[in-house]
Amino acid sequence: MPCFFPHIVFSGGGTGGHLFPGLAVAERLRCDMPHARITFAGSGKDFERQHVARTGFEYVALDCHPLPKRPYHLPRFVTKNLSGLRAARRLIRREQVTLVVGLGGFASVVAARAATRSSIPLFLLEQNVVPGRANLWLSRWAETVCVAFEDSVRAFPESVSTVVTGTPIAAGFSSASARPEDSRPRQLLVLGGSGGARQLNEHVPEAISLVGQPLASWHLVHQTGEADADSVRGHYRRLGISAVVKPFLNDMPDVLAETSLAVCRAGGSTLAELAATGVPAILVPYPHAARDHQRHNALALVRRGACQMIDPRESGGSLRQRLSRDLLALVTDAQAQEEMAISMAQQGRSNAASDICGLIQERLERFDVARAA
Repeated sequence: MPCFFPHIVFSGGGTGGHLFPGLAVAERLRCDMPHARITFAGSGKDFERQHVARTGFEYVALDCHPLPKRPYHLPRFVTKNLSGLRAARRLIRREQVTLVVGLGGFASVVAARAATRSSIPLFLLEQNVVPGRANLWLSRWAETVCVAFEDSVRAFPESVSTVVTGTPIAAGFSSASARPEDSRPRQLLVLGGSGGARQLNEHVPEAISLVGQPLASWHLVHQTGEADADSVRGHYRRLGISAVVKPFLNDMPDVLAETSLAVCRAGGSTLAELAATGVPAILVPYPHAARDHQRHNALALVRRGACQMIDPRESGGSLRQRLSRDLLALVTDAQAQEEMAISMAQQGRSNAASDICGLIQERLERFDVARAA
């Protein structure tokens, strides 16, 4: 255990898929290293500020901008990121930052790159089978890249040090452990990620209506994101379906512990939470995800028998019909649900946050030894 007082910065977090794994590791570090100072450096979005504030960690906003799709946006991209890089380097010097953990996405780049330019150790967390462009670019300077899937290792150059840890998730999931399928209440969870998913919000209520009687006794929970909550509630009312509709679920461990089946996107954090609680799923990958990473995430679990996948690009405009058909087949086949639940639980890596924390502590111990010498 280091005897000095390290300052660890978690860089990034524009979405829940990037932010929540970082928060899980930071929470674990706070337990194991109570003397450490922990700061989150993000893009300044309210989403980041609110969730970091809830945990009590420090937060700082840095200028950053995603890689533009159109050439005329390049000047803003360069100006914003150079400003963020300078601010990050000042932060590292002024606050004596010891180590930086990059969370992926454009919001992670300025502080992560500032760390490597200042000879500060950089760790990266990669939650998806197909690594994001930010992590691929930063990996050349990283000491360690912690990946969620074994399939991800070969996506990085051989010179990059990768460790398969799984995706870190909140400590609450360890108490909401997977239970045998026949002991679960029959609950269907519709989950669109931290911001919701308009495609699911529009099509799932209709699909449930088409299934009809086999789902009549099920409890329905639908997480919509802020923008669509009212419209989805109205949609269920018009269809005569009783459903709990919420913009965001703060109690995800408890909700998943009571869930029999999920319909959701295929982000890395969502899949890790499903695996931790052994919840089988029909995955509908976001078709515009960077480098099609959600489809690759889903395929990794389909191959292991842990879920089913519907690619909305291959549904020919009939996503609700395809959803209703697959839902009907699963909710009327208890054995299939149980087999998928068992396979999903086998994919879980409940020690991911602890393992990553251990790697960080080992690096800090080496730093402390070198400092003492």
